[in-house]
Amino acid sequence: MRPTIRFLTDELIEKIISEATGILCTLGIEIHNKTILTMLSDCGCRIDMEEHHAVLTQEVIDKALKTPPESFRLYDVTGKQTHDFSGRNIHFTPGSTALNILDSQASKMRKPVTADYINFVKVVEQLEHIASTSTALVPADVPERISDSYRLFLSLLYGRKPVVTGAFTIESFNVMKDFQLAIRQSSEALKEKPLTIFSCCPTSPLKWCDVTSQNLLDCARYFIPVELISMPLSGFVAPVTLVGTLVQHTAETLSGVVISQIANPGTPILYGGSPAVFDIRHETTPMGAIETMMIDCAYNEIGKYLHMPTQAYISLSDSKQLDTQAGLESGIGAALAALSGINNISGPGMLDFESCLSLEKLVVDNEICGMVFRLIAGIEPREDFPALGIFQELLEEKHLLISEHTRRYLHKEHFFPGPVIDRARRSRWEQDGALTIEQRAHREVEKLLESYEPSDLPEHVKKELVKLMSEEACRHGQDNLPHLP
Repeated sequence: MRPTIRFLTDELIEKIISEATGILCTLGIEIHNKTILTMLSDCGCRIDMEEHHAVLTQEVIDKALKTPPESFRLYDVTGKQTHDFSGRNIHFTPGSTALNILDSQASKMRKPVTADYINFVKVVEQLEHIASTSTALVPADVPERISDSYRLFLSLLYGRKPVVTGAFTIESFNVMKDFQLAIRQSSEALKEKPLTIFSCCPTSPLKWCDVTSQNLLDCARYFIPVELISMPLSGFVAPVTLVGTLVQHTAETLSGVVISQIANPGTPILYGGSPAVFDIRHETTPMGAIETMMIDCAYNEIGKYLHMPTQAYISLSDSKQLDTQAGLESGIGAALAALSGINNISGPGMLDFESCLSLEKLVVDNEICGMVFRLIAGIEPREDFPALGIFQELLEEKHLLISEHTRRYLHKEHFFPGPVIDRARRSRWEQDGALTIEQRAHREVEKLLESYEPSDLPEHVKKELVKLMSEEACRHGQDNLPHLP
C-alpha cells in the first residue's frame, strides 16, 4: 500500500475553483499581449486593449479545461523515455535560475561561470534519483540576452536527461526551439517525444507580461510542454490565509491553461507553481516554510482534481550553507511532495530562497530522493505468510543474515544510501577522517566529475548545436563563446 497525504476535501477544492473562476469572469486578468487579447476576444471574452485587460467567460474556462492531456511523457536526447507524468508518479529535478553557486572550497557564494554550469550538468547526469536536469545556474560570463538559450545549449551538449528550462526573452525561444529540432530532426518527432518543459510564469496578482505570455503561445504552437508557475505571496501580494492564496493561485493558473489551450488545444501542461508565504519579519519568501509546502501540496490536489499532472518548487532550503536547516527543510519538502503525489518535484540543490545552487547539496538531496522513493513504495508482504518457517530458521541459526529470504528481498526492502550518508560506527568514521557531510558530499562531487562520460549525441548534432549557439551569441555582440571543454 502506498502512503498518501491530503490537505483539501473535494468540497473545498470545488469552492476554491468556483471562487477563482468567479474572479476571472468578474475582475478579469491583465495580459500584455495583443495577440492573446485578440484570441480571447474572438472567443467571446470582454477585452480592453488599451488597459491590456481581459474578462474571461465560464464557457471559455470550461472548454479549456477539457483539452490538456491528463498525462504526458518526457524523453532524453537519445529518445529514451525518462518520465511518465500520470497518476501519482513522481520525478525529481533540480531547482532553476540561481544567480549564485556555493563554492565549497571558498565556503562562500559567488557568481557562476560556464565551467560551473558544465560541472553541474556532469553531476546531474550521474545522480540516480534525479530524473531530469534544469537550467539551474545563470552563467555570468555571457551576455544576459543569451543566458537562457546558453543554459539550454550546455544542458543538451553535455547531458542526456530532459531539461526543465524557460526563456527570459521572446526572441530567445526560437533558438531554444531550434536546439530541440536539431536533436529530434522534425517538429513532429519533437511533439512525439518532448525533450524539455518550459516554465511560464504569470505575475502576481493576476497579470501576464508580454514575454511570459508569448512564451506560452510559442510553446503551444510546437506542443512543447509547459509548467505554469504562479507565485502568489501570502500576506503580501496574495491573501494571508492559505485558502485565499490557493484561490489566487488557481485563478492565475487557470488563466494560463486558457491561453495555452486556445492557442493549441492538447498542449501538455504541468499544473505548477512557486507560491510562498511572506515572512514580514525579514521581508523574505521562505521556500522552506511549512506553510509554503502545504500550499504546494494543496494546489497539487486542485490540479489533479482538474485532471492535469502537477509540479511544485519544493524540497529546497532557505539556508545559506549545507547545514542542518538545509537538510530538514529539503527532507520535509521531498517527503510531503512524494506523499502528495506531485508529479514533477523541483528544488534539489537549491539554497537561499532559490537564488543559490550547491553541487554538494545536490548529491545530498539525491539521497533524500532515494529515501523518498523507498517511502512511497510502502509496506507489503514478501513471502512473510505463513511466518512459521522464517522464525523456525531464526531460532535454529540465531540470525537470518544469509537466509534465502534475506538474500531475495534485502535490496527490495532496505534502501542503502551512498557514501554521502554516514552509517558507520564512530570508530570507522574517525578512521576515515571524521568527515562532515559537506566534506563527504564534496568528495562525491569530485568523484562524479572524474567519472563523467560525454553525451552520446552524434557529432554532427553537437556541431549543429554549437553553430546555432555561436550565431545567437554573435547576434548579441559576443563573437566567441567561453571555452568549452
